[in-house]
Amino acid sequence: MAAALLLVVSFAVIGGTAAREKTQAAKQKDAPAAARPATVETPAPAHEVNNPAAAPTGADSAPPVEPKQAATPLDPKAAEINASIEAGLAASTKGPATISLIDQGSITIPANEAFIPKPEGMRFLRALGQSPGPEVVGLVMGLGDDVEWVAVIRYTNEGYIRDDDAKNLSADDLLSNLREGAEEENKDREARGFRPVEVLGWIEKPIYDSSQHRLVWSLLSSAKGDASNPVKGVNYNTYALGREGYFSLSMLTTSAKVEQYKPTAKALLANLAYKSGKRYEDFNSSTDQVAAYGLAALVGGVAAKKLGLLGLGAAFFAKFAKVIVLAVAGLGVGIMKFFNRGQKT
Repeated sequence: MAAALLLVVSFAVIGGTAAREKTQAAKQKDAPAAARPATVETPAPAHEVNNPAAAPTGADSAPPVEPKQAATPLDPKAAEINASIEAGLAASTKGPATISLIDQGSITIPANEAFIPKPEGMRFLRALGQSPGPEVVGLVMGLGDDVEWVAVIRYTNEGYIRDDDAKNLSADDLLSNLREGAEEENKDREARGFRPVEVLGWIEKPIYDSSQHRLVWSLLSSAKGDASNPVKGVNYNTYALGREGYFSLSMLTTSAKVEQYKPTAKALLANLAYKSGKRYEDFNSSTDQVAAYGLAALVGGVAAKKLGLLGLGAAFFAKFAKVIVLAVAGLGVGIMKFFNRGQKT
């Protein structure tokens, strides 16, 4: 746009100068010879020799074109988030696609989502201040100009989890354990220069669907001491039990967007499928390993311990949500151009 503006200004200056010279020549032609001013040849200034668009001085001169201001650099943490998203999306598979999840199952994603492989996903999680474990399989990220969510897919292989104690699920126990885990994990966060976070409470208490063997719960978090901030982090957790363990999908988003993205989180869970022979109903009590804990313990303690602050990264996600949106939209990193090239080919 600056180049176009400069071109317009140049043409305007040239046109104005030409018009004045034409008028002056006409007047001189009609005037007596003695009254005509002597013509004196003067060399053009060096900087104007090859620059017909140089602006003249005087009332008709065009205002100088301001040089384009350099973008304000991001702080190091935001810059790393931006860079990790760029690397992740460059290595990703864009929907619509069905993605294989290790040797256990697959997930189908629509056209407005992308699956980011484990190495790049781990980098992004570390950029959010997390210490992701080996259970991470990959990420799913929404695409678009205003999308503010990312889902972490993990698989825990600890055996078949019996769900006959689902009636004993304790939301209070889980919340208490998450808060204790937050305090412990904050030591690592602070040591790496990240603000500590805290668990504020439930958005959705644990709900188990015994027919589908799926579990859902959602948590609200914030940076410690920042609970009054209207925009908070949200971790929307879904679990799919299988024959040898379970998948968990943890969606990170903000409190302002959670209601909008609940259907997306549930659709992700619905689109995750175990391979034949790996499903919950394929369990063989004679040969298969049984987990040392049941569903109630999974919700009341094991999930909290294994989750650590992975979900609580939503508090940090909330702070940098706009940075993430800009990166995904391709402002400054060209991600959408990358995808558009892929669509054309």
